[in-house]
Formats: sequence, structure tokens, C-alpha cells
Amino acid sequence: MTRRASLPGADELFRSNSPALSAVRQSAPEPVIEAPSTSVAPTRSSSKKGVRTIPRRRVTTVEKSPTGRERHDEKITIYLSSDELFDLDQARLMLRGDLGLAVDRGRIVRESIAVIVADLEAKGDQSILARRLRNQ
Repeated sequence: MTRRASLPGADELFRSNSPALSAVRQSAPEPVIEAPSTSVAPTRSSSKKGVRTIPRRRVTTVEKSPTGRERHDEKITIYLSSDELFDLDQARLMLRGDLGLAVDRGRIVRESIAVIVADLEAKGDQSILARRLRNQ
């Protein structure tokens, strides 16, 4: 006989016991929005190092939206200075306290990436990312 307490498993703790919720999940599927196909002209050859010479796949606005709170399969590791981490946490607290948006740091980073990439694709050389990286 063990002295360890017998506890319920995760499946028992998080099981769905509300039939109303399962009925919502089985509702009619949402309509699929098809993005218009666009052809991308090849970029001109350049002797600059690191400049792309083949066309890249354009992401449509439907595919561009950042993911919300869901399981992500890909992961990267970034290193931040203590000031950058402090600023990120301050932004999270400001969003929560002043605007009532309870989001985690990962969500802030994903949204920021979406904004920066959209700006880069729209403005190219004049985007905020290109200008900031050029001035480093």
C-alpha cells in the first residue's frame, strides 16, 4: 500500500461535460475565402550580396493574420537584453491594465512580427524595419 494520494488524470479534469459546447463545434462549416492568385515577376539580378534573385512566395492577407492562442509547432529562441525584456513586460502590463487586453508575451511578439512584415511588404525600402536596420 502506497502513501501516495490517487488523483484524477488530466483527461478526467479537462473533459467536456457540456452538450451545448459540443453542439456548437458541430455547426455548419465556415465559408472558405479564396485569395486571388497573383503572379510575381522575377526580381532583377543584382550584384549585391544577399539580394534575392528568385521570386518569393507572396503571402495573401488571409494567410497573414497572426495566430492567436493555439498550439504552435515551430519554435525559435531569441535573446533579449534586460531592458528589452522589461519593455516587453511593460507593454504587456499596459495592454492589460490600460486597455483590458490579457495577452502573453508570445502573442505580443507574433502581432509585432505581423505588423512589421506587412509594413515591409507594403513600403519595401521605406519600411520602418528597413530604415531601422540600415541605421544600425
